[in-house]
Amino acid sequence: MTRNNQRQAAALWRQGTELSIAAPQVIAHRLARMAAAGAQPSARDQREFTRMVAEKQTAFAQAWMAMATQSMVAAPALAMGMARSWFTPWGATAWAGQQALAAQWQAAAMGVMGKGLAPVRAAAVANAKRLNRL
Repeated sequence: MTRNNQRQAAALWRQGTELSIAAPQVIAHRLARMAAAGAQPSARDQREFTRMVAEKQTAFAQAWMAMATQSMVAAPALAMGMARSWFTPWGATAWAGQQALAAQWQAAAMGVMGKGLAPVRAAAVANAKRLNRL
């Protein structure tokens, strides 16, 4: 794994950790609020429940768009790397080319995952902070 890929993996790990801490907090708070609201939620509860759905839709739409954009950015570089590997003669240089191509694919995959995770993580962390103040 190259140094850049290690940094990407560490950033992805941090995002995942933040999401795994924030999401259960938000879920617990909102479920408790739903249970307390009962069959007739107040206007404030209705706004929160509506906001909950809208935030999820927005975060996932942003995640899909970011992943699609990152995929389109990475695709030409991956295609060129594959074309280079096809025309590399056998031997030590071919092996080095294959390793470089594998690192490039790994970086592209982590880039797509990182771009997709960022809006979902940002929404969950912001909600956890906001709901913990209430």
